[in-house]
Amino acid sequence: MGLAMACFGAYLLSNQVMVASSYWTFGGTNTFGLTLLPMLIGVGMLFWNGRSAIGWLLTSAGAIFILAGVLVNLHIYFRPTSLFNTIVMLVLLAGGLGLIARALAPHRR
Repeated sequence: MGLAMACFGAYLLSNQVMVASSYWTFGGTNTFGLTLLPMLIGVGMLFWNGRSAIGWLLTSAGAIFILAGVLVNLHIYFRPTSLFNTIVMLVLLAGGLGLIARALAPHRR
């Protein structure tokens, strides 16, 4: 029952969230290509030598940098809704998580 309540509350809550993106603005406008350079250099080094520590470092750091840039440029908004709907969503989510925690409590070591 708790899992169903938590899932339904999370669904209702996430259904009210709007996500929009903006332009990539790292040190100026339209600089996304600059953030690709470390990753491309790392990939090139890995094609040359698959065991290159610097290649793996550049590739992973570039991928993390690009992922962080995408996340930073997201704008998350909560759509207007009534107070009743908000309370129902939050009570379902919190109550479901509480029931799940209570069910798991006897299994703690």
